[in-house]
Amino acid sequence: MEQSSRVLIVEDDQRLADLTREYLQANGFAVEVEGNGALAAARIIAEQPDLVILDLMLPGEDGLSICRKVRQQYPGPILMLTARSDDLDQVQGLDLGADDYVCKPVRPRLLLARINALLRRSEAVAQAPQALQFGPLRVDNSLREAWLYDSGIELTSAEFDLLWLLVSNAGRTLSREEIFTSLRGVGYDGQDRSIDVRISRIRPKIGDDPEHPRMIKTIRSKGYLFVREAAEAMGQAQ
Repeated sequence: MEQSSRVLIVEDDQRLADLTREYLQANGFAVEVEGNGALAAARIIAEQPDLVILDLMLPGEDGLSICRKVRQQYPGPILMLTARSDDLDQVQGLDLGADDYVCKPVRPRLLLARINALLRRSEAVAQAPQALQFGPLRVDNSLREAWLYDSGIELTSAEFDLLWLLVSNAGRTLSREEIFTSLRGVGYDGQDRSIDVRISRIRPKIGDDPEHPRMIKTIRSKGYLFVREAAEAMGQAQ
């Protein structure tokens, strides 16, 4: 029998945690719950679940602090829950290494879709290690690391996932719909700006010009394009 994926829910709302646990267990997951933020980081690192559902507002220690603390020692996906649709909270979570976020109240089917998308992506990384080189830019999907001129690039988990998606589709314009479906398992709602925020943060890190980008180009009314030739030309210019 195939082993169930292990999910740790870090949530202090006991009723919500229990409902979420029951729903996920009914869909084949092995689920544990931690309600104390002060204990969550140590438990995530020690147990190494396949996925963490992390509430933003917790007693003892908040979700952003927990995410920051565990990210270097926990390679699995982190799905953050936030009670507000505040862009700042979402951007902070992504910057600190969260892989996705869902706003409360949580719709069970949406939560399940996001979880499955994150687990599929995590499994694909484990099963298909790859590395791509574009001039001085190297992106290694097995190590989940990137380098520019042999210097490591500091990327959040969410930024790396987006960069890998772009470089592995070099020369092809990816629509926001494609990007959202690939990274989050759901379609683009026309309003979420998290992808645009990540793109703006990735560009300077890989040596692209934020004002006049040549490597990651915005294709008007279509999406984003990684230009292989621009990255290779950057190396030739040195």
